[in-house]
Amino acid sequence: MTAPDRITIARPDDWHVHLRDGDMLSGVVNATARQFSRAIVMPNLAPPVTTIAAGKAYRDRIMAALSKDLTFTPLMTAYLTDGADADEIIGGFNQGVFAACKLYPANATTNSSHGVTDISKISGVLEAMQKAGMPLLVHGEVTDPHIDIFDREAVFIDRVMSGIAKDFPELKVVFEHITTSDAADFVASAGPNIAATITPHHLAFSRNAIFQGGIRPHYYCLPIAKRETHRLALRKAATSGSAKFFLGTDSAPHDITRKENACGCAGLYNSPFAIESYAKTFDEENALDKLEAFASLNGPDFYGLPVNPGRMVLERRPSDVPKTVAAGPHTLVPFMAGEISPWTFTGFEN
Repeated sequence: MTAPDRITIARPDDWHVHLRDGDMLSGVVNATARQFSRAIVMPNLAPPVTTIAAGKAYRDRIMAALSKDLTFTPLMTAYLTDGADADEIIGGFNQGVFAACKLYPANATTNSSHGVTDISKISGVLEAMQKAGMPLLVHGEVTDPHIDIFDREAVFIDRVMSGIAKDFPELKVVFEHITTSDAADFVASAGPNIAATITPHHLAFSRNAIFQGGIRPHYYCLPIAKRETHRLALRKAATSGSAKFFLGTDSAPHDITRKENACGCAGLYNSPFAIESYAKTFDEENALDKLEAFASLNGPDFYGLPVNPGRMVLERRPSDVPKTVAAGPHTLVPFMAGEISPWTFTGFEN
């Protein structure tokens, strides 16, 4: 069957994004809002978002930075710490300030030094979240320095994730930005309360890309890309049609000077051409008919939210991805920089 040259899908959401703050915020939030109606916003600011007041204030800054011609709803998250206050967190959820809580193992990634050092320290919070129906979003890596960086997701499943699933059998859990066949298999075999997001970049390249022709810092992210066998497993999961997998870009911008230095930051800025990248993957897998479920339906279903009105239009038409983009005073290198995207997002229709 010939693949179509034009498709429409319900307007998608991004179920995992870093919008940053300060002078970078306006540039990156508008790139996200241009494509996505809603987004789960990560709370790993400095200091992190741990209170209702901080969540409201960050949401207000996001909305103030949004272009007037765009419609966008940020869904705020609370950052879990060893001393997290269950009443504060559940209160924020009941008030509609927090859509979910984020679990960062301490020192696992950018601005995670305040994260959880031992899952047992937040058992009371997890119990309260389970009772309230509040989702837990998990950065699934152990931080033991003796564990190889390429094995940290698989070890996390054995040491932590399986225990969460066993001890809190009704807790809604999103295993975020999965990178391994181990994680895809774990989610697929778990109950309906456990789902996963998959990024466009983990579908597009394996760890080889980081070292092709030298160190390539703009391919460095956490969790780090894994072997080709894992990339293929992720593509199979994303395009399977399973409601357990949905779109989450983990777009994480850093100024070019913070990427291209002796200790470059982890993260890829993929928001400007996110949906085009996903469309490319689904097209390559002969699964364009599955893109709408992954991008637009599965996430709202898991979070108990309505599907967005309006249709996004994508056309098989080449478009150039710029080598750099601006975000306030910052210069960012987007995912697929300098490449040609075979698909182009052309707008919305009713």
